[in-house]
Amino acid sequence: MSNSSCNITAYEMFSLVQLCVYIPVLLSGIVLNVLALWVFCCKLGQWTETRVYMVNLAVADCLLLFTLPFKTLSQFQHLKVDGWCLVLEGGYFINRFMSIGIITIIATDRYLAIKYPLRSKALRSPLKAAFASGFLWIVIICETSLIKSFEDRREDDFCFEKSSATPSVITLCAVITGFFIPLLILSYCSIQTIAELRRKKKENCHNEKLTRKAVYIVSANMAVFIICFLPLYLGHFLRFIVDSVSSDCTAIQRINDFVHFASILANTNCCLDAICYYFVNKEFKGASSKLAKSKSEGSEEAEIQL
Repeated sequence: MSNSSCNITAYEMFSLVQLCVYIPVLLSGIVLNVLALWVFCCKLGQWTETRVYMVNLAVADCLLLFTLPFKTLSQFQHLKVDGWCLVLEGGYFINRFMSIGIITIIATDRYLAIKYPLRSKALRSPLKAAFASGFLWIVIICETSLIKSFEDRREDDFCFEKSSATPSVITLCAVITGFFIPLLILSYCSIQTIAELRRKKKENCHNEKLTRKAVYIVSANMAVFIICFLPLYLGHFLRFIVDSVSSDCTAIQRINDFVHFASILANTNCCLDAICYYFVNKEFKGASSKLAKSKSEGSEEAEIQL
């Protein structure tokens, strides 16, 4: 059977599974992220780069959580593609990609702070972090709006569903730029950060406990990011390949089901961000200051010797 005649729909039990998972995710996610916003905005003193990024991450996660009830309801009621559907989809994907982008920026900022604590001071400041976050919001909103405007959707298509088996180059570009490139950046920065921390742990035994905690946290953050998001975007990538090679409808339907269930896993990341990055902020504040101090002392000694 040609894939052009396939009519792809969500797995019949998906809406029920989604509802069962999203109720605890929504409740715990709202509590954790609102609490994180309250702590970062009201209970801390001086603003830092990480604090700015964390506020943006919590806002993105809260907004994504806000779309989940409507997403679930739309799939229960088989909402067709209309203006309201496009708004829901746009808000959902904007905040998903914003979360990925902010997590990647945090990893990059963390790498600079650990690897180049002195030289990175010129690049790192709360104001620059705010500008970077604002720029990222603008880019993702514009990109998502363009994608939605150029998507080839039929009037009888369902909301949050790719019903046709026609390969979508726009979706492929969004997957590559919105996830796989950030994944490469985050993986590189995290691996380099871990290597630098381990090297410093050997050089300075006094900070071994703090450094070990920081290594565990970086590893955990990278693992959570990969576990939550990689299955979903691999599914999207496979869907594009299968659509392109005119595979049978059964294969396309199975990948479509996988993508839907992987999206549930990806959305649980909203609950984990607030927990993970609280510890990142706490531990790396100490670790980076220790490393900066040790490097500055080394620089002073070198200057004296010269």
